[in-house]
Amino acid sequence: MTDMGLVSGEDRDSMMGDINVTPLVDVMLVLLTIFIVTAPLLVGAIRVNLPRASTVPVSSEARSVRVSMTADGSVYVDRDRVSVGDLETALQMRGPVRGLTVEILADEHVPYGNVARLMVQVQRAGVTKFAFVMLPERLQDSPHSP
Repeated sequence: MTDMGLVSGEDRDSMMGDINVTPLVDVMLVLLTIFIVTAPLLVGAIRVNLPRASTVPVSSEARSVRVSMTADGSVYVDRDRVSVGDLETALQMRGPVRGLTVEILADEHVPYGNVARLMVQVQRAGVTKFAFVMLPERLQDSPHSP
């Protein structure tokens, strides 16, 4: 006589082989119904006829000005020599500073304080975008190379 609570290995495997997919199908049908009902709401419920207009393509060229500082402390805007105090005025004379990018080229022997004062003058002119221009370091010129 076998105990009713014990199930042999073969009986246990046959019981696990059957999966009831009916609840899964029910859930999928409910989700599909919700999607069908809400999809038109996601697209936009208000129809608007937008006006048509021809536009002129916007120039993709960014305006940039080069500000250079030589080892002796001379400052140039593009190729024009200016004093650090007049840099703000010189940049504003180049046109609207909105959208202007200033490329700062400073000699490697210029003290950091002088470059910082140059950056302050660029910011006072209203320029918000500026970049430092450097040459790529070659491996054989690197002080860390063997």
